[in-house]
Amino acid sequence: MTDITEEAMSPTRPYFVRALYEWIVDNNCTPYLLVDANYPKVAVPTEFVDDGKIVLNLTPSAIRHLHMDNEYVQFSARFGGRSREIYLPIGALLAIYAKENGKGMFFEAGEIEPPPGPGEDAGGDVASKPSIVGRPSLKVVK
Repeated sequence: MTDITEEAMSPTRPYFVRALYEWIVDNNCTPYLLVDANYPKVAVPTEFVDDGKIVLNLTPSAIRHLHMDNEYVQFSARFGGRSREIYLPIGALLAIYAKENGKGMFFEAGEIEPPPGPGEDAGGDVASKPSIVGRPSLKVVK
């Protein structure tokens, strides 16, 4: 049997977020995400950020094109009548909970290191190519 250290394993946060989201929705509750809006690469409407944080309603009827994986959560939502693309690296997620009763999970800030910025590798040196985060696009085919 191979000895696998905790450092060699992937973070548990994305798995808990996906499972709790499904559990909250299955119980007819409103899933809320508490997000660190100052975390690198977060894309949220800044006019709704309070004290560096934002709470987002992830009710399936309130959002479109939800995508959750081990690296990020992404979806479209309306804020003040305007459609916005939301991008949340997993490390920016501070909590997922049900609005109705507060049941869910809070995460430790700084538990997941932010990815290196453009032009940096993991050691902070200038890399040969910047990291690129693309947004999905849809094309109407007739």
